[in-house]
Amino acid sequence: MTSARAPEPEPERQGYPGRPTGIDELLERVREDLDRVETHEAHEAAQAGEALLVDIRYAALRDRDGLIPGALIVERNELEWRLDPQGSHRLPEATSHDLRVVVLCNEGYASSLAAASLRQLGLHRATDLVGGFQAWRQAGLPVTHGE
Repeated sequence: MTSARAPEPEPERQGYPGRPTGIDELLERVREDLDRVETHEAHEAAQAGEALLVDIRYAALRDRDGLIPGALIVERNELEWRLDPQGSHRLPEATSHDLRVVVLCNEGYASSLAAASLRQLGLHRATDLVGGFQAWRQAGLPVTHGE
């Protein structure tokens, strides 16, 4: 007869305890490591060529709300492959690990997680836009609709 054993605890993940983490706690943790930027700072940095704006919103939101001129469109599920400077599927803009990348989503939540993922790839200056595209639009910054 075999006796039931308690399951082994999950190993600790890099920087995170082995216990389950809720999304609010995870978001708070990743944001501690990000130097998040406000809309006007992101706009000025992009205009000066000091930052690459990367829009990870899905197509329906881009079609509905418009685009930020000059922002690089990269679907969220391709982000790491496209921006890894060492990756075989990188975009020409993925020039080095020192690249300042400002990720934006619709409201500034998914972009924080995406920026943290880019940092794990060595893009140590990756961050995100506080409030996302909606904050950009509300600030009256440039948006284009269709062509």
